[in-house]
Amino acid sequence: MPQLQLRYRPGLRRQLRRLPPQWLLSLREPRRRPEQVRHADDRAPADPAAGPPWTQLASASWPPGSTRRRGVFDLAPKEATLRELDAQAATPGFWDDSRVAQRTQRRAEALRDELTTWRGLERRARDLVELAELAEGSDDAELRSGLETEYAGLAAAYERERTALLFSGEYDARNAILSISAGAGGTEATDWAEMLLRMYLRWAERRRHATEILDETPGEETGIKSVTVAVDGPAAYGYLRAERGVHRLVRISPFDSQKRRHTTFALVEVLPEVEDDVEVEIEADELRIETFRSTGAGGQHVNKTDSAVRVTHLPTGIVAQSQNERSQMQNRETAMKVLRARLLERRLEEREAELARLKGEHIEAGWGNQIRSYVLHPYQMVKDHRTGHETSNTTAVLDGELDAFMQAELERVATSAREPAGQPG
Repeated sequence: MPQLQLRYRPGLRRQLRRLPPQWLLSLREPRRRPEQVRHADDRAPADPAAGPPWTQLASASWPPGSTRRRGVFDLAPKEATLRELDAQAATPGFWDDSRVAQRTQRRAEALRDELTTWRGLERRARDLVELAELAEGSDDAELRSGLETEYAGLAAAYERERTALLFSGEYDARNAILSISAGAGGTEATDWAEMLLRMYLRWAERRRHATEILDETPGEETGIKSVTVAVDGPAAYGYLRAERGVHRLVRISPFDSQKRRHTTFALVEVLPEVEDDVEVEIEADELRIETFRSTGAGGQHVNKTDSAVRVTHLPTGIVAQSQNERSQMQNRETAMKVLRARLLERRLEEREAELARLKGEHIEAGWGNQIRSYVLHPYQMVKDHRTGHETSNTTAVLDGELDAFMQAELERVATSAREPAGQPG
């Protein structure tokens, strides 16, 4: 499809009228390589029940380890899943397990929002075609301006939502916990950390994400040494994980009386919010319960009956026992209490290990580690060193316009994850 320049010129309306709605958006996989392109002969026959062809949106591939392609974003299966979830919510006893019920409702709400968004984009595309038909043969400048404005808005909305197609991680849909730590540099570094905090708060505000500062350590003179922020919104972690790393600032320091240029650093770390579901549930068939006679000092009853209890949790091999109580029932309750505590400790250790994996290796906030540079002097530029994406509009970036940088990094990760490994020579 040729790139349309929506400015008034002869033939523009006729071009738009001939185009199907799906061609008004660039519905293609980001940065796809030739070997990833599926030819028409390889495609499955179209399902008439799946809706208009343009709702089957291509996206990047699953990360290594999965043989399944992310490839098709098909709304029909999502609508079927939503109907199933709504049906589950209507069944008696749905709220017997409140945690499972809440997870089900959150998933249903996310699917409902997603479907509403994409069906809305489809309607806007069709309305745009109708608007182009109305504009045909008309010299109404206001109508032409409305056509261009609507196209620009539709394209921008699509680009925002297309980024969500790059999410494949287990935790991408969750809320995020964002931490900013000032690097070496004293007042200049703490001021830079506060500038980054403002930037991310404005980004969250633009996306209507709720934010809460959980912990903050102020700088000695100005700014902040460190801050931790909870970001609550759809796919907050999926977006913000593209910001992990060292951020470098170059500017004329307002704290330097000699007006010299300074370079300073700050470290941004992002974690997914973990659901508070550490309550331990133990199934009866997962336990092996043994009784034996107490071997400790006791009275007339303790050493004469099998009152001691040993409980083994078969899936983990964790053992707990009790023999100090007078009755077998009391010892069993005590052993189960110990077993639950040990299983909870194990669950927390696994959670900490998973969070450490997601957090990644610790990186010093200093030279050679930066992922992005913000240069305010001697010229204006923000450049991401991972993707090469850059802009001279530093004011907009520091005011929270980060979507283009996030999308570029998410596309880089999604495509590079499928690059073939180099073969030894």
